[in-house]
Amino acid sequence: MDIGVLLPTGEAQWEPGDDPRAVVALAKRAERIGFSSLFVNDSLVSPRIEALTMLAALAPATERVTLGTGALLPFMRRPVQVAHSLAAIDALSGGRLTVAVGAGFPGRFGRPMYTLSELPWERRFQRLDETVALWRAWWAGATSFHGDLVRFDDLPPATKPFRTEGPPIWLGGATPAALARVAGHYDGWLPYPPDPADYRSGLTTIRDAARQAGRSADAVTPALFVTVRVDADEAAGRARLDVYARANYGMPLAELARIQAVVTGTAEQVARRLNTYIAAGARHLVLRLGAIGLAAQEGQLDRVAALLPALVRAPSSA
Repeated sequence: MDIGVLLPTGEAQWEPGDDPRAVVALAKRAERIGFSSLFVNDSLVSPRIEALTMLAALAPATERVTLGTGALLPFMRRPVQVAHSLAAIDALSGGRLTVAVGAGFPGRFGRPMYTLSELPWERRFQRLDETVALWRAWWAGATSFHGDLVRFDDLPPATKPFRTEGPPIWLGGATPAALARVAGHYDGWLPYPPDPADYRSGLTTIRDAARQAGRSADAVTPALFVTVRVDADEAAGRARLDVYARANYGMPLAELARIQAVVTGTAEQVARRLNTYIAAGARHLVLRLGAIGLAAQEGQLDRVAALLPALVRAPSSA
């Protein structure tokens, strides 16, 4: 089991007076107390520390943890530019980078960012897949790339990542089309289904499709993105997560919990619920801490860290 934490890089997760540099200190603390990965998310429509800038700052500040994106939105950057940045971060971190990617969502978290990036919303999934294919080809030494949407005739020599093949690339999403794309082309799966049964069925579909495509059933890392808060009881946790959901998404918790995995309650309740996802096959949990303010985030970090042994001990055959 790998248990990681999503760092609070967005201003909606801070309180007035919070110092952005304290996010690096929080990351170092997470590594020190036992988390195995640190993830950051990506956006153009909410103020935050830019994702790749944050990872570049974390590379020399940490030693062992995986550094990841959850999820990077490649369309916001030029394809070769982002490949160059990812290779550099992988090199600076000694091969500790994992890149989960997405194409954006309908509504205010999708279309407006395409407008700002001067790209069409249509065929966004094809653009994402071709961008990832370009990265891999360029890192492998290609001097040209010819997709339908992403095309380059004269690629310069690539910045080399630490690993010859480049960092592993994961995909989010749980639609049938997303599951097929994960099975055929990606190294990991990072969804956030509210129901563990949906996670299990999605993972089964991916593994079956991977075998049919000639890949090993274990070629895809089964990860999970989940919002977590440890509190006095479930009611108290849900009340505070409602504040968090409204600040970050502009929607109540009840609405957010219908589309994203959310776990709260006492330490025992949180551990029990997370273990249902582990039993469904998840092997890398990325935990978003449901708290506003960097001091409150640190408090949740310590509470969740106390649960790590219980999660790590989950039977691998579950």
